[in-house]
Amino acid sequence: MARGVDLFNVMHGKSTQGWTVSVLMPNGHDNGPLAVAQAKAAEVEAAGFTPSVLRIVQPAAADAPAVERYMVRMGLWSFKQRAKADKLVKELKEFDIRAKTDYLGDDGDQTTGPWEMRVVMVDPRTFRGSYKTSVGVSVAKRETTSSMSKRLKAIAGVNGGFFNIHTARALQGEPVGVSVVGGKLLSEGVPGRSGLVITGRKARITELRTAVTVISSDGAKIEVKGVNRAAAAEELVLYTEEFGAKTAADGGAEIVVDAQGRIVKARAAGGTVPRGHYVLHGTGAMADWLHQHGWEGWTVKLDTKVIDLRTQRAVPLTPDTYVMGGGVGLVRNGRVRITAAADGHASVNMMLRRHPRTMVGVTKSGGLILVTVDGRNPGVSVGASMVEAAQLMRWLGAKQAINFDGGGSTAMVVGHKVINRPSDGRERTIGDALFITP
Repeated sequence: MARGVDLFNVMHGKSTQGWTVSVLMPNGHDNGPLAVAQAKAAEVEAAGFTPSVLRIVQPAAADAPAVERYMVRMGLWSFKQRAKADKLVKELKEFDIRAKTDYLGDDGDQTTGPWEMRVVMVDPRTFRGSYKTSVGVSVAKRETTSSMSKRLKAIAGVNGGFFNIHTARALQGEPVGVSVVGGKLLSEGVPGRSGLVITGRKARITELRTAVTVISSDGAKIEVKGVNRAAAAEELVLYTEEFGAKTAADGGAEIVVDAQGRIVKARAAGGTVPRGHYVLHGTGAMADWLHQHGWEGWTVKLDTKVIDLRTQRAVPLTPDTYVMGGGVGLVRNGRVRITAAADGHASVNMMLRRHPRTMVGVTKSGGLILVTVDGRNPGVSVGASMVEAAQLMRWLGAKQAINFDGGGSTAMVVGHKVINRPSDGRERTIGDALFITP
C-alpha cells in the first residue's frame, strides 16, 4: 500500500457446523449457574419439549479464573436447515419461553471456520510515515472510520477502543478509557487498563492511568474526575473545545478558562465551550469549590498527566503523542496474557464466544500490526474468541498486543474504503480510530 506497509487478505477454513436453539435464562442471558439452568430446563420440559443442559467453561485469563456456566439447548440442524431452528423458537414463544437460534461456530469450542481476516503490517525499517489516532466529528459525536481516514488522508486504519453507549445519545462518541490526540487529553483513563501509546512512528502497549489537577490562584488544589463526559454527583469534570456538545444544565457551576489560564466567566452549569478555552464543571461540593476558588479574573493552572504503570513515568504529551485505550490486553513480552478482569471484560460473551475482532500489535523490532477478523456471518467468517485473538496476534509476531472494540464496530479501511465485512451490514459510527498516515 505504501513503502513499508503491506496488506494481507487471509481466508481460511470452511463451514461444517449447523444450528441449535438456546433457551434464555430469567435475566435474558443464554447461560447461568447450574441450578438456574436446571430450573429453566424443567420449565421447558413441562411445556412438552426435550431440552438438554450443556456445561460450558469461560477460559481463565491472567487475572481471572475459569468459570463454569450452563446452557439449556434443543435440537441440532445442518447449515441449510436454519428455518427449522427458527420454527422451534416461535413454538417456544407460544409457551412464554424465550429462546434464540444459535450458530454452533459462534460457541468458542472447536471449529473449522471459515475465517476472513485482514492484516496490515508496518516494517519500521522502511516506513517513513507516522501513526495517529482520531476521535469522531467531536468527542461527543461519533463518525465512521472511513470518514476519519479521509480527513487524515490516511494510508490505512482500524476502528479504535470502546465508546460509551450508556450515556445521553448526544454524548455517545465519548471513549471509554484514555484518549490523547496530538498531545491533548480528551478522555480520562480507567486506571490499570491497557492502552496504545504512540509517538510519531513509535508505538508501545502498556497499562495506564491519568491524573488531572486544578490549582487556583489562591493556592487551592482539587482533582478533576472526568474529561469530556457527563458529570456524576459531587464531581469536577473538564470539558475541552473538542467536546462538541453543550455541558449539562444540571444545577452545578462552571468556569470558562482561556488559553492563558485566566477565568473569563463564572456561570451556572450548561453552555458551550468557546474555541481556545476550556470549561470546569462542578456538581454538589465541587460546584461549591468553584464558587469559592473560581472567581472571574483569577487564574487556574491545569496539570495533566498520563502515567505508564509499567515504568511509573509520565508519558510526554507532545504534539506527536497519541494514546488510545483498548479493551483487553492480549500478548505481553511475546506470551499470551489476557487481562480480562482489569480491562472489564471477564465474561462468557467476551472471553469464550466468537465475535468480529479488531486487534493491534507491536513487534520486537517496533513494527505495527493491525488486524480485523470478521464474524457473525455463518458460512463466511465465524470471528474469534479472546483466546484465539491472542494466539493469532502472537503467531503474527506481536511482542505486545491489545484488543480494541469489536462486533459491529470492527472495520479496516484502505484508501478510505472499508475492506472487511462489518457485521451490521454497513459501517458503524464509532468514537475513535487508529491510522497509518504518510
